[in-house]
Amino acid sequence: MSGCGCEVELKDTQQKHVLYWLLGINVVMFLVEISVGLIANSTALIADSIDMLADAIVYIIALYAVSRSLIHKANAALISGYFQLALGLLITFDIIRRLFGSAEPSSWFMIGMGFIALVANIICLVLIRKHNNGEVHMRASWIFSANDVIANLGVIAAGILVMWLESRWPDILIGSLIAILIIRGSYLIITDAKKTKNSCGANRSESCS
Repeated sequence: MSGCGCEVELKDTQQKHVLYWLLGINVVMFLVEISVGLIANSTALIADSIDMLADAIVYIIALYAVSRSLIHKANAALISGYFQLALGLLITFDIIRRLFGSAEPSSWFMIGMGFIALVANIICLVLIRKHNNGEVHMRASWIFSANDVIANLGVIAAGILVMWLESRWPDILIGSLIAILIIRGSYLIITDAKKTKNSCGANRSESCS
């Protein structure tokens, strides 16, 4: 039926369904991974868990944006990007603090938790895959999920190197790379959101208001 808005409503329902799943997975994984990271004294695992927390915050904001105007979605993505940036900087400060410590990370915990987190994030990536070229708040969710998979592979690699080299430096290095990945992701989201807002300001279309 032309003009009934059914297609938009269906799309919004699909977005909410996907975002609720992504939110649930990331909250559970944050709680599990930060606990294991603290037990294992692993910078990489703690960094990755904070990345999960950042994603959970992003999905909450994205859920707010569903069914709202394009300008609301751009603002939601912009807030998500700034949250991501703040948490990336928080990880950086923690890494600096750990540089002066002496605790050795547990490689087996790192490898095992890294694999579990990788499986969880691949599931997230599959769930969000159909929306990776969609609206700005869903593109933000895709970038976060894709970055998480890369980070998990880094954690696994760090665990193997810690075991092989008997050194904590691979853990610190991967933790640092995850922080850089998060900060880079925040830059992409903020840039995309500002571009969308500028486009709305120029076009003044119905979808923006």
